Amino acid sequence: LAVGWGSGALAAWATFPGGCELVQSTVDCTGRWLSSVPGNLRGDTEELLLDDNTIQVLGNASLLMYRQLRRLSLTKNRLELIKPGTFLSSQGLHVLSLADNLLFTNYSLTAAALSALPALRTLDLAGNCLTEDMVSALIWNLSSLESLSVARNIIMRLDSSVFANLTQLLELNLEKNYIFEIDQAFEGLQRLKRLNIAYNYLPCILEFGLTQLRVLNVSNNVIEWFLALETDDLFELEVLDLSHNRLLFFPVLPRQSKLHTLLLKDNEMSFYQRLPNGTSLANVTVQFLLIDGNSTNITTVSLWDEICHSNLSSLRLLDMSQNQVWYLPEGFLAQMPSLTHLKLNQNCLETFHLSEGDPLAMLTELDLSQNQLSELGAEVGPRDVLPNLQLFNLSTNRLRALPPEVFTYTRKIATVDLSRNRVDLCPQPAVAGRVESPPCVDIRGIETLTHLSLAGCGLRGLGGHPFQGTSLMYLDLSDNHQALSGDLEWLQDLALTLRVLSLRNTSLSSTAVDFSAFNSLTHLDLSGNSLTVFPTSLSVLELRSLDLRDNCLPALLTDVTRTPLGRSLREVYLSRNPYNCCTLGWWDALQRVEGLHIPDGQEVTCSYASRTLSPGALPEPVLRSCRWQTADLALLYLVLALPTCLTLLVAFAVVFLMLKQRLLKMVKSRYGASNPY
Repeated sequence: LAVGWGSGALAAWATFPGGCELVQSTVDCTGRWLSSVPGNLRGDTEELLLDDNTIQVLGNASLLMYRQLRRLSLTKNRLELIKPGTFLSSQGLHVLSLADNLLFTNYSLTAAALSALPALRTLDLAGNCLTEDMVSALIWNLSSLESLSVARNIIMRLDSSVFANLTQLLELNLEKNYIFEIDQAFEGLQRLKRLNIAYNYLPCILEFGLTQLRVLNVSNNVIEWFLALETDDLFELEVLDLSHNRLLFFPVLPRQSKLHTLLLKDNEMSFYQRLPNGTSLANVTVQFLLIDGNSTNITTVSLWDEICHSNLSSLRLLDMSQNQVWYLPEGFLAQMPSLTHLKLNQNCLETFHLSEGDPLAMLTELDLSQNQLSELGAEVGPRDVLPNLQLFNLSTNRLRALPPEVFTYTRKIATVDLSRNRVDLCPQPAVAGRVESPPCVDIRGIETLTHLSLAGCGLRGLGGHPFQGTSLMYLDLSDNHQALSGDLEWLQDLALTLRVLSLRNTSLSSTAVDFSAFNSLTHLDLSGNSLTVFPTSLSVLELRSLDLRDNCLPALLTDVTRTPLGRSLREVYLSRNPYNCCTLGWWDALQRVEGLHIPDGQEVTCSYASRTLSPGALPEPVLRSCRWQTADLALLYLVLALPTCLTLLVAFAVVFLMLKQRLLKMVKSRYGASNPY
């Protein structure tokens, strides 16, 4: 058994002269500065990796020894030429990667070499400065190809002749070229499933009719129009990425498709039946002039009739973020009953209406952030409104309140982001003379809510129990300058569940808050406040992350490393505080804590006599001066007084010895006479 294991290990891993490594049937010669294919490798090698070397030419005998080769990678070499007889002994090659080389120099001879690969399925020619004519020549006889990448070349125009013989092609990558025109280039690719034309210069896509295609990526072009062919044929299209273009209108999609992901992010799209000034364009049509050779066709499209005629019943993800949408047409979302993710952030929406009649029962994520919403309408009835919603992002709008009981029927809501709206939490503290309570957001009793962001909402001193009945684990109260004007009694309902708390930039002072009750906290952000003393109540917590940046702390607790906080802490931010260079015992103690990371450690500074220094490199004169300043004063006074006392004692002893005889005689003469009885 021992012999068997030993021989197996030797066969699984070995090193050849030149530094190549063998793992089972794969030989890895990556980055070995090789100028040619090694000839001393195993003859039964199936995969050979020669990436990142300096090979310029593959000769007729380069692969003669490796007749069982199935996968060959020559990425990032200086390959200029593959001689016509190179692959005659490698007829079984399935995967060939030639990316990032110089194949444009001798492409015709290289094409002759590639034509000898009848079983080749995957070919990567990316980054070789190839034109469309060069690509056509290189792949002309590769009818067995299933996957082809010609990304990062200089292809400009595609016609029906370029890929004419690739009848088995399933996947084609054309991204990052200079393509501005496509003329029936893919019509003969009947098995094509995935097409990537991202990062090119296509101005429009008209009469899209690739019914067999499942994934189409045309993002990062300059597309203004997308019009599918008007037919009742079923399109296999599942994913369509039109993001980062210049779309003016919602795309005209196939009438029948299997589309489940539609990405329209970062366009110039809007709906035009109603304009902001009240003008109606319902009866306006647009005509497209299609010129094909000597024939001219005029297509009239009623783009302003915004009723989508496509079947979008299978759509699950719709991303329309970063557009110019200011309203949604009536019934627009009703066509998407399977929708689970809807992203409308960074638009111009002023109102958004939720109704129990909208078939959005499957929606789990709704993002309406960074709009101009001043009103969120909702009809709360006996039926659920958004019953499966889990994430609701309303940040950066103009909301002052939410519809009453809007979360009553959202039984799975877990994350709500209301940051940067002018909202208050219910209940509002009583104010003398105020008859009517201002609008507020009531989240009490939402048991499923775990994440809540209220950053920059202008919250004032809260009272009552605004979080009663919730189980929040994450709470962001940052950028609310008056939120902590009183005590934290209103947070006590979260003492057992809260794990992440952000109090950044809330005008927090050193004596305002007692954190000792929040035993479950693991992450606490106190940056951007006015702390002058490290809160001692933090010492009993077992935090893993603590942020103390941008405060007024001269020092931390010297024994912090011996507290529960010091033993649990794994990350701490400390920069931009006026630390005293002469009281850095805490800093030295933190440096010795195993597993503690200080990401901004290089930015931490201390002050000494109007100088700003690094705690880890204090000059020796500063250290000596600090030692004098921090020495025990009683001991210092004793050391200074001791020589003086000794000097006085010695002087007294000398005087006494010198005057001893005189003193004795004087005493005897004065008191020596006998007294009569």
